[in-house]
Amino acid sequence: MEALLCKKLGDPASASVGNESEPSSSPIEVIRNYPIPQLNSPTAVRVKVKATSLNYANYLQILGKYQEKPPLPFIPGSDYAGTVDAVGPAVTKFKVGDHVCSFAALGSFASFIVQDQSLLFGLPKGCDLVAAAALPVAFGTSHVALVHRASLSSSQVLLVLGAAGGVGFSAVQIGKVCGAVVIAAARGAEKVQFLKSLGADHVVDLTNQNLTASVKGFLKSRKLKGVDVLYDPVGGKLTKESMKLLNWGAQILVIGFASGEIPVIPANITLVKNWTVHGLYWGSYSIHRPAVLEDSIQELLSWMKKGLITIHISHTYSISEANLAFSALRDRKAIGKVMIVFDDMGRSKL
Repeated sequence: MEALLCKKLGDPASASVGNESEPSSSPIEVIRNYPIPQLNSPTAVRVKVKATSLNYANYLQILGKYQEKPPLPFIPGSDYAGTVDAVGPAVTKFKVGDHVCSFAALGSFASFIVQDQSLLFGLPKGCDLVAAAALPVAFGTSHVALVHRASLSSSQVLLVLGAAGGVGFSAVQIGKVCGAVVIAAARGAEKVQFLKSLGADHVVDLTNQNLTASVKGFLKSRKLKGVDVLYDPVGGKLTKESMKLLNWGAQILVIGFASGEIPVIPANITLVKNWTVHGLYWGSYSIHRPAVLEDSIQELLSWMKKGLITIHISHTYSISEANLAFSALRDRKAIGKVMIVFDDMGRSKL
């Protein structure tokens, strides 16, 4: 099978991906004849992967800057979708040919992956497998953050930073499903138009607008006091500026630090303003609260089927073009999700 192997730490966007016959300076390499994983338990299921999603965590992991550091070499990758290829003798939930999606700590950047049946989610026939592969991590992160942790309601104002990225655009949509007033912040006219098309009530273009002034002007026009929930996958100076907009009793959802700078949230202001700060490491829920993840993804699949959420695929690449995929992610070229698709020889921007 084909697999993308991380052999050393470094920037996967820095050079073309190597292979067995054409070595490269890249930390990642395509192995064309990597062993197909075998079923490892009676309830194991092997999935032929159609598509797998790139998340910022995957990029950080290959850089060696993620909180979880697997031993080298490893196959990166988390969420994916595909077709059941083989099942263990005790599998009751799935049969060969079923369409499924799931997520793993590692291993989805390969044409086959094995997981226990309890970790897989069935997809209806006709479901877009590329879109389904983009759902678990990005939409799962936003759903757990906004619905489970913040209990976002229709009476509240949500501010989403990095709103055109993978987790950001999912937060905008989930905010609208919850009935909240959604303010989105991004950079560039194309991203602004995209976010408006998702139903954002107000979009701030950070290339030419001041976040504080723009949001305050919108809040005043709606006779609203301030922001109730801050969804922050960016960090840095933008977090500090956003805190000026928060109501008494507001909630801050710490999702990530795409800016590269970890912000300081002053404890004294948190105390005086009765803020609640939620750290949200979605991946650890599979260990500590797996039932929350299962309920979350089931609800998201239901929303997708009903058309309440849409999964926008910004770029698709073949596995041999993984450096270009990571470059689109690193350089913030993506509007929505970046995907690696198997059996797809070319790349496209959709």
